[in-house]
Amino acid sequence: MVKREGLSLASARRIALAAQGFGEARPAEVLDWRRMGRVVQRLHLLQIDSVSVSARAHYMPLFSRLGAYPRATLEGAAWGRPRRLFEYWAHEASLLPLELQPLLRWRMERAAAGLGIYGGLARFAKDRREAVEAVFRRIETEGALATSQMEGPKGRGGWWGWSDTKQALEYLFWAGRITTATRRGFQRVYDLPERVLPAAVHGAPTPSLEDAQRELLMRSAQALGIATSGDLRDYFRLSPEDVRPRLAELVEAGALLPVAVEGWSQPAYLHPAARVPRRITATALLSPFDPLVFERDRTERLFGFRYRIEIYTPAEKRVHGYYVLPFLLGERLVARVDLKADRAAGTLRVLSAHAEPHAPAETAEALMAELVVMAGWLGLAEVTVVPAGDLGPALAALRCHGPVMDASGE
Repeated sequence: MVKREGLSLASARRIALAAQGFGEARPAEVLDWRRMGRVVQRLHLLQIDSVSVSARAHYMPLFSRLGAYPRATLEGAAWGRPRRLFEYWAHEASLLPLELQPLLRWRMERAAAGLGIYGGLARFAKDRREAVEAVFRRIETEGALATSQMEGPKGRGGWWGWSDTKQALEYLFWAGRITTATRRGFQRVYDLPERVLPAAVHGAPTPSLEDAQRELLMRSAQALGIATSGDLRDYFRLSPEDVRPRLAELVEAGALLPVAVEGWSQPAYLHPAARVPRRITATALLSPFDPLVFERDRTERLFGFRYRIEIYTPAEKRVHGYYVLPFLLGERLVARVDLKADRAAGTLRVLSAHAEPHAPAETAEALMAELVVMAGWLGLAEVTVVPAGDLGPALAALRCHGPVMDASGE
């Protein structure tokens, strides 16, 4: 039996932050894909979300780790040439490095059989096979198409009604028979994988189910540094039944090291290459869907930070705001801020700000400095603050009006 070494909670936090890329100083500037690609290779995924109150979720993790960078470069990597990323279901809908595509083919095969997808979608694919194939043949014959180009008159039902077309496209996407060629606005444009992915990727051998799942678990462990079985499973949304034997195999092989973490009730697993920095000095605003915090139980275990997104909570019942970003200062999450990018007015609006009980005295100044950087990155001229929340007045008292540097890169 492998001896379980003990780690302090503070050490576990530093391991997790370093694994996520917060143990390195931000570069003076980011002009090309090289530094951006290193972050993506470290994280293995950028979760996509449709909410654009401040910045869409897939743009934020690179900003949190690198500061201002050219968003157009990420868009080119995801939907341009040369193709460096592809879209598929990972944690949720995500942008992923190309080399992960073969590792997710088992999920595509299961989806094609109606497994691991929404029940209604599986029933539709089974009961309306001809409708699904008709949608596929259109893309196969006509080339890349968006949903809006394929839908028929709304409300009529039938094969070409919105709901049928959308369901057929979603099923085909899950099954890996189509993929995202590009996006127009935020709308997917679909095409066949062989016409989108590089030939070396599309033609790569398909690993066995077991090998693919072990590799996904190892990539999860690399990205997290230290994690429970549930944390590892959640990163790529693997099932407990799939993870249990694979995790045992990795531990037996010495690829993952069992450890006990102070205050954690569950055993944890350490990636052998994980670093334990003496100190973390990061400053970052985090998307609600950042890999550091998207598993809420892990966030609470690591940082003592209970975080729930309140978009779907009625306004009068919200505690912290509509779209709240955690603020990382050093090794702790010290505040949360409700942001809105008012593009028409050219301002980044702070609707409320709340400090954690352990927040240091310099929290407001550090947060304002990061907000100014974010405003410039988004091409906004100023930061304005509503003095709401216990941190709001201190933030509003700082000099927060006036021009900020345009660092949008566009």
